[in-house]
Amino acid sequence: DWTYPMRREMQEILPGLFLGPYSSAMKSKLAILQKHGITHVICIRQNIEANFIKPNFQQLFRYLVLDIADNPVENIIRFFPMTKEFIDGSLQSGGKILLTFPSFFKMIAALVIAYIMETFGVKYRDAFTYVQERRFCINPNAGFVHQLQEYEAIYLAKLTIQMMSPLQLERSLSVPPGSTGSLKRMHEEDEDLGTMQVAAAAQNG
Repeated sequence: DWTYPMRREMQEILPGLFLGPYSSAMKSKLAILQKHGITHVICIRQNIEANFIKPNFQQLFRYLVLDIADNPVENIIRFFPMTKEFIDGSLQSGGKILLTFPSFFKMIAALVIAYIMETFGVKYRDAFTYVQERRFCINPNAGFVHQLQEYEAIYLAKLTIQMMSPLQLERSLSVPPGSTGSLKRMHEEDEDLGTMQVAAAAQNG
């Protein structure tokens, strides 16, 4: 059962994926992080917090630092691809990852919800319920909820395209036969760009 003090601790949302406040990744919590096998950390903060919210164990963990404003008009969709790639890279390498945030942030849950939506092909409401059952105190603001609902249509369309055969894709897009190689190259170039974005963000952290 959920208790109030659990707000100050991290919770495992998916196997190997933890969510918790910045205090759960402070220097005094190193033993706990190592006990849970944490290898990667996504550190969420606002620009003005860079001097006191920062990576504490850069020699031990790989970090992705994201400077995001915690307000309803912030475009968080632009952070979804790099966040997903970083999480996937951690889990696929056998690591475990912690997403941390200032205690008052309402945005962090949106990143985890978006990850679950796209990874498992579920809708916003189902992903929200799943995360809330594991960290009851999440409360994305209305602006972030609206963006997640918009993202639902984006990733569902992406899944549909991925499931189509090359012939179906050609017919759907009215692509001349034999042009699928160009589409493949465009897709690979997009993936390369996403990889560069994550690497740059991690290096800046």
